Amino acid sequence: MTRIRLEAHPERADTARIMSRIFVFLVKLAVHAVRTLALARKDLILENIALRQQVAAFKKDRPRPPLDDLDRGFWIALRSSWSGWANRLAIVKPETVVKWHRERFRRHWRAISQPKRPGRPRIKPEARRLILKMATDGWGAPRIHGELLKLGFVISPTTVSRYMPKKPPAPDQFARWLAFLRNHAHGIAAMDFFTVPTASLRVLYCWFVIHHARREVLHFNTTFHPTAAWVIQQLREAFPYDTAPRHLIFDRDSIFSAAVVAFAKSMGTKPCRTAYRCPWQNPVAERWIGGARRDIFDHVIVFNERHAVRLARFYLRYFHEDRTHLGLEKDTPKSRAVTPRPSPTAKIVALPRVGGLHHRYVWREAA
Repeated sequence: MTRIRLEAHPERADTARIMSRIFVFLVKLAVHAVRTLALARKDLILENIALRQQVAAFKKDRPRPPLDDLDRGFWIALRSSWSGWANRLAIVKPETVVKWHRERFRRHWRAISQPKRPGRPRIKPEARRLILKMATDGWGAPRIHGELLKLGFVISPTTVSRYMPKKPPAPDQFARWLAFLRNHAHGIAAMDFFTVPTASLRVLYCWFVIHHARREVLHFNTTFHPTAAWVIQQLREAFPYDTAPRHLIFDRDSIFSAAVVAFAKSMGTKPCRTAYRCPWQNPVAERWIGGARRDIFDHVIVFNERHAVRLARFYLRYFHEDRTHLGLEKDTPKSRAVTPRPSPTAKIVALPRVGGLHHRYVWREAA
């Protein structure tokens, strides 16, 4: 009777057999983990080899085993308490663990960001076409809004401005701004925020200030609750004893309020706000944000403020002393010296930086 049922459902039988093998393996793993403290080093090495062989056998049977949220949560938690987790991870790639966390973060904020009530009614396509047509005739937003009201459309002035066609900036606007940045680079600093998702699905705000002359990050800090008073304190720490630059560039974030502008002026700095939605006017800061994300924060799961600051400290040491920059004529912010080959037998070795994510290459004498 049993044999007939297995032949009728071979896939179910294979699944049951695999699950039983996995269950036995996990029981053995739990028992051996309890005995680890009592084992000698030789026995522990043999135990490790035996467990690795069993994992390899499971991978042959099913190269890509199905994983649920419990499995993903286990590896996300293990990553924070064991530095060698990536070297022992066999069923998925280490990058996949980071990807799981990012997807979990997006699902969480998508769920809590759902509107509790309907928003404004959608604007009619006919009204959008009229706005574009009137704008091509040279009409401004106030005049278009008045005309639409006379035609019976219920629409706000802000909505009309949103649907106005965006005019490209004047050709010389980029040139003027770039000339200003180049001519005053030694007296310009820029500050900005960027966000990092944490393991607890919270949004961590990272603030930094960078000097334009040598691309040197003067100060970096994080907080879950950014305020104008907090930014003012960071400026005090970044520019002590009359070391403030001549110009300070920042965007129109509401955190950079009138109090922040007044404090910047009291330091002897001229605040320079960028235009709305014009990140190109703060290129050094925006480029550093992109580099920090690609180089470190997209490869790790941040747990809290102290963890983010510690990671940034490792990255800034690499950024200032090892990483070359095109804008500095292939030099580093702290002027890395050229090291010629000391002898014909010398070889190039790679020194790990930022936990092995990056490397610095140096000459070393052959042993």
